[in-house]
Amino acid sequence: MPHSAASLANLDLITLAERLGRRCRERSLTITAAESCTGGGVASAITAVAGSSAYFETGYVTYSNGAKTRLLGVADDLLERHGAVSREVVEAMVAGACRDSGASLGVAVSGVAGPDGGSPDKPVGTVWLAWGNAAQQQAERFQFPGDRRAVRERAVRAALVGLIRYLEAHQQ
Repeated sequence: MPHSAASLANLDLITLAERLGRRCRERSLTITAAESCTGGGVASAITAVAGSSAYFETGYVTYSNGAKTRLLGVADDLLERHGAVSREVVEAMVAGACRDSGASLGVAVSGVAGPDGGSPDKPVGTVWLAWGNAAQQQAERFQFPGDRRAVRERAVRAALVGLIRYLEAHQQ
């Protein structure tokens, strides 16, 4: 049964990860996470659930631009033209993670967690997330309030909620 974004946002991370796991098992899907500002937080939340090895394929922490290029195949020109915190880069990250791991579905996250590193067009709290697979992705920009810890926690939650919403929207 689909859930509103508001109802999902009120669930704790373990409950979200369990729900995601059930959806993946029901459809025999595997998932991957390509993370920058969350530093593995999405993978940690997913793998906190017993039995997650049945559907969690691989996690990538690609904090630097070089790692995004080497591990996920993100083109240098994308990074130069749009910056790491952009729709284009997170879409390339999720596509690359799915290609490399063979996972059916992925999430990518890149943002400015702070307290430094912001700019007028990408202030602290700006986070781009993408969901999809090697062939098709969708991305969304968030502006999360709070300190570094809060931005990272909100990004992990948004990643899980987005994966669940993506699965529910793309039911076969």
